[in-house]
Amino acid sequence: MGKPIISQKRGKGGPTYTAPSHRYKGKISHRIYDEKEKTETVKGQIIDLLHCPGHGAPLAVVKYEDKELTLIPAPERIKVSDFVMSGSGAQVQVGNTLPLRNIPEGQDIFNIESIPGDGGKFVRNSGASAKIVTHVGNETVVTLPSRKNRTFNSNCRAIIGVIAGGGKGEKPFLKAGKRMHAMRARNKLYPRTSGVAMNAVDHPFGSGRGRHAGKPKTPPRYAPAGRNVGMIHARRTGRRR
Repeated sequence: MGKPIISQKRGKGGPTYTAPSHRYKGKISHRIYDEKEKTETVKGQIIDLLHCPGHGAPLAVVKYEDKELTLIPAPERIKVSDFVMSGSGAQVQVGNTLPLRNIPEGQDIFNIESIPGDGGKFVRNSGASAKIVTHVGNETVVTLPSRKNRTFNSNCRAIIGVIAGGGKGEKPFLKAGKRMHAMRARNKLYPRTSGVAMNAVDHPFGSGRGRHAGKPKTPPRYAPAGRNVGMIHARRTGRRR
């Protein structure tokens, strides 16, 4: 009898498939969405820059004048002891947090809220930024890094600038050991073995003459856990013609 396949192990859970969140520095977010944020401006200072294994970009620790501490993705050209501002009256400068309605068209932004007050959900990867396209009534059209336009509530907040750490994926690992340590920092399964390279007792696609699945890669609708591998619920397969 073979061992449980990867999908079964992942479903059961365990340290191999659990994010090591106890090593993460914290959750990135805008400051609390209070009356000062809606009508005034709160000044803050960057007191530290951190490396977090759970984020690809460096994080900036901001301490505001009301003693509130927040973590934000560090924008480019920012350093410790720099001052930033948050609120509807803040200036359009790198690192400042403003509602979308107060940001001019063509400006680079990141960490955009999906609804006002949720702390930021969009554009948080290293080197990423979005652009303001236009303001229409109480809505703002933004071009995301995927080149797709999305409409947001104009009261949603965003940070001015481009996230630091861009281009970090362009440098190759060169050595398997470097890749192993990078994967281990986030509890990613490494190395991954292809199913067609396994024995028949270890995977539904295993064995056979040559490296091929030997059966359709779309599993049956009511396949059990050990067979439910491949293109699960695929809408289409093959070349697009």
